[in-house]
Amino acid sequence: MKAERVHNTLIMCKDMILVTIFIVTLFTFHSVQSQQLKDYQNQALGKNPAIQSMNSSVEIASEKINEANTLSDTEFGVGYFVSEPETRTGAQKLRLSVRQMMPWFGTINSRRNYAGYMVGIEEAELEIARRQLKLDVAQVYFELYEVKRKMEVLEQNVELLEVYRTMALNSVEVGKASAVEVLRLKMRQNDLVEKSRNLQLNSEALENKFKNLLNSEDKIVLEWKDSISIPPRREDNRSLQLHPELQRYDRFAESVKTSEELNQLESAPKFGFGLDYISVQERQDMMVPDNGKDIIMPMLSFSVPVFNKKYKSVSRQNDLKLEQIDLERANTLNDLNTRLQTALNERAAARIKYETQLDNLSQAKNAEELLLKQYETGTIDFDDVLDIQEIQLQIQMSLIEAVSSWYKKDVIVKYLTTNN
Repeated sequence: MKAERVHNTLIMCKDMILVTIFIVTLFTFHSVQSQQLKDYQNQALGKNPAIQSMNSSVEIASEKINEANTLSDTEFGVGYFVSEPETRTGAQKLRLSVRQMMPWFGTINSRRNYAGYMVGIEEAELEIARRQLKLDVAQVYFELYEVKRKMEVLEQNVELLEVYRTMALNSVEVGKASAVEVLRLKMRQNDLVEKSRNLQLNSEALENKFKNLLNSEDKIVLEWKDSISIPPRREDNRSLQLHPELQRYDRFAESVKTSEELNQLESAPKFGFGLDYISVQERQDMMVPDNGKDIIMPMLSFSVPVFNKKYKSVSRQNDLKLEQIDLERANTLNDLNTRLQTALNERAAARIKYETQLDNLSQAKNAEELLLKQYETGTIDFDDVLDIQEIQLQIQMSLIEAVSSWYKKDVIVKYLTTNN
């Protein structure tokens, strides 16, 4: 009866482990978990100081559009004649003037367009940072998942080994096993406890990293309640053209083109309007027509860039910038393609590992059933017990790693290919 109770206890424990493997390790991120991750990502985006700083950069760049929509300063002048020049109508006493230079037609609009493209560049930089932050949060989230699940599996295996140790003690009582085998099982338990403690330290470090990403002082408590499994294969939108790292170069190119248009307009003549007013004192020695009549003189002026090497140099620089942008964009596209293909391959490898370990799990279960039958006949070999326990532990760990790896690679694919 005692052996039967141990046998039933072992079956119940093993069933619990197997159920845990399927419910805890084979999972599909459904509503709760997916929403939890999105909530953490939104929290990070709302509180991360780097993102807030880049939001300010976008606002500053937007204000530069208003700055560009202005004319040059209006010039005012006041002059007083210390030595009064005499004219036929009287002595000149005071001179007032106002000047306003005007850029060539279309220059202001071109400046506004250039400032607008600079806003677009800042927005692309912000979107890159937002995507990277969301990626970092997701990666740490799944790393934490992996560590937490491994700790649970180790705890369950420690309990399982305790059942095996009870079996070994019973076998020692009837002379079917030696005390050495009991000690070996205990040593195996101690090894698993050590691994669990090391994982706990890793978990604490990851939790601190996760808290820093969220810029939160509160303790982060993550819970995974839904069942998870790697989802079925699907077609991916693998277009990289909408990725902000490429859009940034496109907007750089447009800004350089607009800069060249602005350079050409600024190399054109500038013209100005003005008005001079001269106060004239009446003559007292004689009466003449228009005696003391003030002078009002409208002015029109032109500014011509006779020495225009500056503008030619700027045009040459802009041509070189466009070539540089094309080369850097091509290099970035190659890098993104490499990262995408690597992530796709590693995600596929995680699926293969996942499916392989599922098959191994079935084989391990069959081996365990054979061990239980041997225990019923009193011929159990505890070397085999340790071997099968080690194999099953490796399978459980591999399943957790495969699922965690799949999701970590999947978020990289989404980072590279989605347009939001």
